[in-house]
Amino acid sequence: MISYGKTDIGMCRSMNQDCIFFSDKSIGNLPNLYIVADGMGGHKAGDYASSHAVEWFVEYVKECEYANPITILKTGITKVNDSLFQLSSERNELRGMGTTFVVAVIVNGKLIVSNIGDSRLYVIGEDIRQITLDHSLVEELIRTGQLERRKVRFHPEKNIITRALGTAKEAVPDFFEVELEKHDKVLLCSDGLTNMVEDDEIASIINREKHADKMCDLLIERANYYGGKDNIGVVVVEQTVNEV
Repeated sequence: MISYGKTDIGMCRSMNQDCIFFSDKSIGNLPNLYIVADGMGGHKAGDYASSHAVEWFVEYVKECEYANPITILKTGITKVNDSLFQLSSERNELRGMGTTFVVAVIVNGKLIVSNIGDSRLYVIGEDIRQITLDHSLVEELIRTGQLERRKVRFHPEKNIITRALGTAKEAVPDFFEVELEKHDKVLLCSDGLTNMVEDDEIASIINREKHADKMCDLLIERANYYGGKDNIGVVVVEQTVNEV
């Protein structure tokens, strides 16, 4: 694997509450690990939630004795949620904090993904496929036929999420498994990117650039060009020739 990630404060925020992690080398019993988290819950609380969620999750994976990747992801998310929720209950300055969380591992060409919140994972080959499902109010409205997807970008409640880490006693993440094709690339990102840049343009940037670091730079550049209304977090993962 070859990966690169980057966060940016954007054009309108005073603090960066997005946090990322990417490793092409093994972390504990996982052969690689990629994470994007987008904090919420006030100026300091959102930053605390995302940064500590990523830190605690990685530390858990390093020490975890389970061998099954899904079990590792599931138990890690539970552990992190328990810690965030307890701190939110005990410390007034952290009350109400939470974070989105999308995490992925690639095992023998199979992508294993878990997410909670509205940070996303895409697989980009000849086309772009959103693998994760947003846990958001507007996505629920779309699923129940109350809102057309083309109207999402301008919906006044598009930033309301229905699930997050740390906001409830029990975390309910989704899990996905995808067989990757030879030239597929993987993008994990916060809504600071997807609220600003259309999927087709994201795919165009990914497919025309040769290196993951340049892809990340250009994605952030475009999000800021369109207004940069939120923090932007991106991680791009490419497979190397001997892995396909």
